[in-house]
Amino acid sequence: MKINVQQTICIQTIKIGAITNSSVLQIGTSGIITPSAHLYNTGGFKAAAPQVPKGEIATEFEEATQQPTLVPLT
Repeated sequence: MKINVQQTICIQTIKIGAITNSSVLQIGTSGIITPSAHLYNTGGFKAAAPQVPKGEIATEFEEATQQPTLVPLT
């Protein structure tokens, strides 16, 4: 069975609390969403990143979550 869907979507403002590497943000209808994961070393790094002390991670996360990130939709 073939179903054709025509949509017009107008979004004035959207607030996204969190999105991770494996998340899918879907607006509208999709027939098939295939998972895809691509990892690239665009910086040409050859060693692991240095470890961050545990106390600093919580502080940075709290500061980052206080201000919502606004993405303009054109």
